Amino acid sequence: MPLRIVRNDITKMNTEAIVNTANAQPRVSTGCDSAIYKAAGYEELLSYRKEKIGPAAEGQAFITPGFHLQAKYIIHAVSPLYMDGSQGEEEKLRSCYRESLRIAKENHIRSIAFPLISTGSFGYPKEEGMRIAVDEIHAFLLGNEMEIYLVVFDEKTTQLGGKIYPGLEEYIDRHYVEAKQREEYWDAAYEAKETALYDEPEGGKGLLSNLMSGRRRREEARRREEKRAESAFMPNAPMSSQMGKPFAAPKPSHALPLSGGMAEDDYPDFEEEHGSRLEERMRHLSDTFSQYLLFLIRTKNMKNADVYRRAVVDKKIFSKIKNNVDYHPNKLTALCLCVGAKLSMDESVDLLARAGYALSPSDKTDIIFSYFIENGIYDMIEIAIQLELYGLPCIIE
Repeated sequence: MPLRIVRNDITKMNTEAIVNTANAQPRVSTGCDSAIYKAAGYEELLSYRKEKIGPAAEGQAFITPGFHLQAKYIIHAVSPLYMDGSQGEEEKLRSCYRESLRIAKENHIRSIAFPLISTGSFGYPKEEGMRIAVDEIHAFLLGNEMEIYLVVFDEKTTQLGGKIYPGLEEYIDRHYVEAKQREEYWDAAYEAKETALYDEPEGGKGLLSNLMSGRRRREEARRREEKRAESAFMPNAPMSSQMGKPFAAPKPSHALPLSGGMAEDDYPDFEEEHGSRLEERMRHLSDTFSQYLLFLIRTKNMKNADVYRRAVVDKKIFSKIKNNVDYHPNKLTALCLCVGAKLSMDESVDLLARAGYALSPSDKTDIIFSYFIENGIYDMIEIAIQLELYGLPCIIE
């Protein structure tokens, strides 16, 4: 059973167990912990914790009844407080998922819902917390059958989702449906067009003849316009002296305003404003995926760690890309890195091409990533939710 990523209130999940982000001491923290205690029955659950569990170390987990929740059980994962990432936080967070899943398996639990452990009041970076969650859950599912949900619910994601969803649906309809229609009807439409172009109906001309006739008329009109322009620029020269000479318009005077009322000196100096950046971009024409990604990260003054964390890409995968100029990640990872590096659509298309990939208008995953990139929404958690809503594979390699 694959992992599913959903936007919901974890206290309302209809699963056999839900996971709580528990405190090391038998007291209630803010955020997810507080919400679960209130929904389950604050005093009942707290008394049970004090009497039967007591203190527990970060990274450990324990199970309690669900009391007034829909879920039969609550598995409490003692969440690590994030300091700076160098105090063993990652291993403790991984242990929270492993221990919770171990307890669920021992209790024959068939469905379970996790929050993004430690990413609320405990301060763990959300994208990094997401990557660790998916990594550990996928590892468990390789050898076990269980229905697992990763629940994302906070004010930011709820508001963002409300803004994204209608626009995304329209975007997918516009791109995906049109592409599928072209695929479905291309052969018939092409055959009909061929017939219309070349078949001459009785007493009249076919479409091809009409097009060619119109093209000739436009060409003749263009030539007449050029001749008028030559005469206008050289009014005093005899016609015989103009024949055979290449046409050259005189340089406009600096005293005269150019089109739109702007003097020539008012136009920005392209070389001064863009020359060095264009020259640098030209030097990277033959870059591989790895080289061009690192170049783009440098030009945006980003740190590598910020990029792969925002992309929800494993550090080991990023290290392979960084240290091997010919390494090609899979397409999903490449798309995630476009988001992590906050690339524009043009930059994304260019980077993907260097790994042999292109964005397809008939692939929903490509369309969803395109929508987020075009709109400058660089939020991998929200992308993961939208992929899940459309029944598409999870984003993590």
